[in-house]
Amino acid sequence: MCKLVVIDDNPTDHYIMQRLLHNNYNCEQATYTYDGRLVLDYLEQNKETGSLPDLILLDLDMPELTGWEFLDELETFNSGAKKRVQVHIMSSSIRSADVFHSKKYACVNSFMTKPLSRDLVNKICEEASPGRNVA
Repeated sequence: MCKLVVIDDNPTDHYIMQRLLHNNYNCEQATYTYDGRLVLDYLEQNKETGSLPDLILLDLDMPELTGWEFLDELETFNSGAKKRVQVHIMSSSIRSADVFHSKKYACVNSFMTKPLSRDLVNKICEEASPGRNVA
């Protein structure tokens, strides 16, 4: 069962994700935040404890720390961490340039357009579950 973090500045998207994850047997724990900086700080503070999330669902267009800025910092973190944190971008963007740009990040596993489906979220959580996660 995976631990995931949802980073999105839209409370409606948090609610939708909570509904999609309701009764998801592949998801042990879900944390929701509007601020990617909090997640980066948490990762840095817990990089030795093994309590890192398995998966981050990331929105790109956010006011403080954009998804792109978050990814830049996560790439640096992942290069020195014992556990590689996976990211799936979830965006309302349909710009092909965004999809292309996301491929430059080793931590990005997929680029998904909102709204997400329950089946897609279940599949992502299942694939991110420890024991299936390849670092």
